[in-house]
Amino acid sequence: MSTTALPDTGDVAGEHLDLALTGMTCAACAMRIEKKLNRLDGVTATVNYATERANITYNPATTDADAMIGAVESIGYKAALPAPIGADTDDPALARIADLRRRLLVSIAFGTPVLLLSMIAPLQFRGWQWVALVLAAPVAAWAAYPFHHAAWRNLGQAEASMDTLVSVGVIAAFGWSLYALCFTQAGDLGTTMSMSLIPTRGDTHHLYLEVASTTVALILAGRWFEARAKRRAGGALRALMALGANTASVLQPDGSELEVEASTLRVGDRFVVRPGERIATDGVVEVGASAVDMSLVTGESVPVEVAPGSAVTGATINAQGRLVVRATRVGADTALAQMARLVEAAQTGKAPVQRLADRVAGVFVPVVITLAAATLGFWLARTDSFAEAMSPAVAVLIIACPCALGLATPTALLVGTGRGAQAGILIKGPEILESTRQVDTILLDKTGTITTGQMSVGAVHAAAGIDATELLQFAAAVEAASEHPIARAVVREAQQQGIAIATADEFVAHAGVGASAVVSGRRVHIGRAATDECPPGSEAMTVVAVRIDDTLWGTITVADTVKPTSAAAIQRLRELGLRPILLTGDNELTATAVAHEVGIQPADVVWGVLPEGKVQQVQRLQAEGRVVAMVGDGVNDAAALAQADLGIAMGTGTDVAIEASDLTLVRADLHAAADAIRLSRRTLGVIKGNLFWAFAYNVAAIPLAMSWSLSPVVASAAMAFSSVFVVSNSLRLRRFNPGT
Repeated sequence: MSTTALPDTGDVAGEHLDLALTGMTCAACAMRIEKKLNRLDGVTATVNYATERANITYNPATTDADAMIGAVESIGYKAALPAPIGADTDDPALARIADLRRRLLVSIAFGTPVLLLSMIAPLQFRGWQWVALVLAAPVAAWAAYPFHHAAWRNLGQAEASMDTLVSVGVIAAFGWSLYALCFTQAGDLGTTMSMSLIPTRGDTHHLYLEVASTTVALILAGRWFEARAKRRAGGALRALMALGANTASVLQPDGSELEVEASTLRVGDRFVVRPGERIATDGVVEVGASAVDMSLVTGESVPVEVAPGSAVTGATINAQGRLVVRATRVGADTALAQMARLVEAAQTGKAPVQRLADRVAGVFVPVVITLAAATLGFWLARTDSFAEAMSPAVAVLIIACPCALGLATPTALLVGTGRGAQAGILIKGPEILESTRQVDTILLDKTGTITTGQMSVGAVHAAAGIDATELLQFAAAVEAASEHPIARAVVREAQQQGIAIATADEFVAHAGVGASAVVSGRRVHIGRAATDECPPGSEAMTVVAVRIDDTLWGTITVADTVKPTSAAAIQRLRELGLRPILLTGDNELTATAVAHEVGIQPADVVWGVLPEGKVQQVQRLQAEGRVVAMVGDGVNDAAALAQADLGIAMGTGTDVAIEASDLTLVRADLHAAADAIRLSRRTLGVIKGNLFWAFAYNVAAIPLAMSWSLSPVVASAAMAFSSVFVVSNSLRLRRFNPGT
């Protein structure tokens, strides 16, 4: 990532805009739209064929959205401002899938008899070829209409695409067959025709009706599978947005409640959330106390305690009491929508490895048409038969379609980033994949990253003459009624010691101070201890004082604990070739103790650093030639996250940290950092594998077709298979298992 400072919302370089595109049928279409948009003054655009989106940066002083939409529509495609994330709108992908399915079924129903009649001589009854013509006609005309329409549109722009190759191939095959039936002996009622998957030279009366129909069926099948896979790959984003609440109970001025659509909420609206209900949008609790289940958004299984003044996130579930929440962020500004935008931005962008494929796809089609014409001319001169020369020329047109090349990168990005979102890993941009491959050092912030934030009891210090067990028993009785992290630590310690916890009466929680209750007739108060009450050696711990009937009975030291998964996660990072370094503002004693527990070497511990010190540590390592990743969650980590080559933010952290990072880990688990790097590297590997096979396929297949070693039918099957192979290879990323 950039080694500049934090994101600047006042960026004057340009405005950002996404356009939803329809009408694209291949990667060359995406290239054409991209070139058209980039010709506009002040516009920089990238078009992603897989997501059917244009990601645009533009100067509002020189152009606007209407001009960009008009530019796209001027070359025969449709563009529109995308619907808000999560909006309930018709999915154009479903309509496209349904249309492809209809055309595919017709081409199979009519094309299969044509293929059988053409290949199996015993099935060729008197006049069979005319029946084949009647069956092939609707396939070549109606089922193949999308290809013809796109080719005609491209012709008007003096350009060509993969649809041009298909259209020209189908028209050539069907046109020649029609000519042969009408004006040569091929139309005689008693004529039969042998068919072989390996081209047979010297047959001047060969018909290509099976090519015209089978080619259409195979290519439609490939595009149908491709369209379904693309939509399935984007399912993670739809699933993410489905977490949101549908309705909200808005509190009216007279105290009544009005149920409204959650999408209609406005900032400042006060709404009621009952136990078991989803919180409709991001807000602040005004009335009530409860525990909120954040697992659907963060993956954390432990509910978070909230009270008046606590911030809550939309789509999380109120587990206990009744809450009145004031909306602070709605619609596209919510945390859930922000997560969705991160996923969508990663899927819409382009990785560096994709740009080469785009450039190749942009020049490939004209080159192929030239090669097909050269093949036709060569074999026409060699055989002196137009009918014979047609076969290799049509095969070149069909097999050369670089659909696989255009799908190699975007489908892998689509599946990889979607699977990451399901696993709690948000990849901000596709260029991040390259960074993960090169990272060799990872800086780990301690608090909230390696440690859990879940407190545990270090020691119980009873006053003179007081039994420590009895002290803990009284304290646990009061804290059992509280959901505070320190309270849970005290109760857990009592349970582990087998202490029976009494029932407390008149429990009162004192916000920011502690809690009090009556236990066995005695007034017990628990709160933060004064400095002179803290036992020696407790500088790095939280100390709570226990007072019974206004008398200090003793103190309990509580400390943040290391996450149980941190040590194993750090070992996994090492296995990925990374050197882990602990970075913390805590004192040396605390830092080295935590490092020892998780297996980080003392030489790799940096303690007592301020935010600017963290940046300096990143810069120092970079100056040594290291490629540095940084994991953090707080505002004080944001500058270091921005400075690092790869910034990884815990999603439970601050918005500033998330904005400054490249990867966001929704799960507050360091294993997710290892998972993120593994997933990114695996996605990059799939992209490179896809590109290799797509290039290798075309390099090997075109010479075979030109040398008359492939029949058009085999070429059609091979071309369709290459696209299906690339998409299927990308879909393997859906089987990525975190933590393995």
